[in-house]
Amino acid sequence: MNKRTGSLSWLWLTAVVIALDLGTKYIADTTLNYGDPHSILPVLDMTLLYNTGAAFSFLAQAAGWQRWLFVLIAIAVSIMLTVWLKRTDKAQWWLGMGLALILGGAIGNLYDRIVQGYVVDFISVHYNAYYFPAFNLADTAITIGAALLIIDMIFLEKQREPASDQT
Repeated sequence: MNKRTGSLSWLWLTAVVIALDLGTKYIADTTLNYGDPHSILPVLDMTLLYNTGAAFSFLAQAAGWQRWLFVLIAIAVSIMLTVWLKRTDKAQWWLGMGLALILGGAIGNLYDRIVQGYVVDFISVHYNAYYFPAFNLADTAITIGAALLIIDMIFLEKQREPASDQT
């Protein structure tokens, strides 16, 4: 492993996630009417919504202090993810890719929170009267990244352990 850069080469993926996320949020914000669903498929709408809370609108009804709490958490998590990425061996590409996706999603939503005070959500998945909370590409990247970390932990971590550590 290159001790100086680790898996920082995955930062290109972080940049792509940020660009796609902010670009699609801009398009949604400038072309959709707030709260007005635009049907794409029978189970998929594009619906512009603003989330002042966290995942699933957690603390969305708070008085405004939550904005800065979530900003501080996102900054701390982004720093931690960058350090973790730097310390990750380049050969651990599932882990590196997962960390880069989560970092890109975190920064995309952090930008919204700092600049606008809310996160732009616009993807609405539903079946009949059952709706999943609206989300965006940053949320999608975070979810895929977390899945890659879980796959790495469950299936690949044991393969990396030295023979003397295995029982």
